Amino acid sequence: MRIRVTLAAVLVVGIALVGGALLLVALLGNVLTGQVCQDSHERAAQLAAGNDRPPSTATELIQWVDPATAGARIASPGSGCVAVEPPGYTEDFVFASAASGAGEVIVGRPLVDVLDSTRFVRRVLVVGVPLMMGVVGGVTWLVTGRMLAPVTAIRREVDEITAAELHRRVPAARRDEVGRLATTMNRMLDRLQRSHESRLQFVSDASHELRSPIATIRQHAEVARAYPDRTCVAELAATVLAEDLRMQCLVDDLLLLARADEEPAGCPDTPVDLDDVVFAAARKLREATNLTIETAAVSAGQVRGDRAALARMVGNLAGNAARHARSLVTFSLSESAGGVLLTVADDGPGIAPADRSRVFDRFVRLDAARTRESGGAGLGLAIVAKIVESHGGTIEIDTSPTGGASLVVNLPRAA
Repeated sequence: MRIRVTLAAVLVVGIALVGGALLLVALLGNVLTGQVCQDSHERAAQLAAGNDRPPSTATELIQWVDPATAGARIASPGSGCVAVEPPGYTEDFVFASAASGAGEVIVGRPLVDVLDSTRFVRRVLVVGVPLMMGVVGGVTWLVTGRMLAPVTAIRREVDEITAAELHRRVPAARRDEVGRLATTMNRMLDRLQRSHESRLQFVSDASHELRSPIATIRQHAEVARAYPDRTCVAELAATVLAEDLRMQCLVDDLLLLARADEEPAGCPDTPVDLDDVVFAAARKLREATNLTIETAAVSAGQVRGDRAALARMVGNLAGNAARHARSLVTFSLSESAGGVLLTVADDGPGIAPADRSRVFDRFVRLDAARTRESGGAGLGLAIVAKIVESHGGTIEIDTSPTGGASLVVNLPRAA
């Protein structure tokens, strides 16, 4: 960039200087020639008004023309001036005339001074224009170097930053465009660092979650091999099947979140009766638990989106409420001008306000005493948040009338 800016500056200034030089030489020649013409007119008028007829000299040609004169060497220039090379001379003269009685007097002045002056100016410009272009190029090179030095420092710093050094930042002390560029780069590095740390934490948590069912399967298999007479095949198969199901559910959840991260806007746009989805989830809870499931506050509500994803969202909310509820899970659904409002509440211990902002993070368990069997892998609400976001909605956490947690989802209603 520095080279291109310097070359562009030299080119533009060079074109301007060459054009200006040519114009200067032309104007100077015209002005000096006009001055010689004026002097010739004044001299011709002076001679025509007098009675003397001085002879021609080396710096002044005089020709008197009257009816008695024949074979005049110089044609009459008329009222203007004529620049010609007279016979017997090797240089141009400027001729002017003035009426004298029945004839006229023609006076010529040489252009040698004009030619010398313009020739001198051309020589000066031939030397001066390249020098000026060189000066402009040098100054431009230095100025652009100083201007681009912070950009070069930013580039070198960013080039040296690796995945293990995402904590480093570029200098952003300036308050101009370069400073704003550095600030933008630092914000980008902040996002990269957070993303990298989140990815590392995600991989670590996923590995930890997968290690538990694998260790359980291995433990039971080793016991069965060491004590085959004490091992029941049905019991071993049930254990392996249960742990395999846990791993499958965990992998499915991880794949869903990975696809949501890669394609955050990939969501079908079909009408979905959300009340039907809520009733289906409530029916499953009644069949799987001994809790009281209230659906009296569920009314009609239609949204647009992916029915399977919305069913997964409602199912995760229902499962989360069932794990924490003491005896009651309440569903409510209403439609208004602001959208479709879904609320899933329980009568459990609730969620502290300080923890409400992080329950949607991945692998988060607020109760450290809960086991993976009873509390899951900590991905349910993270999946809920992703599904709600992909459908253009919002989710909030409040306290239910029974003192438990109330998760409120607001989705745009179908047009």
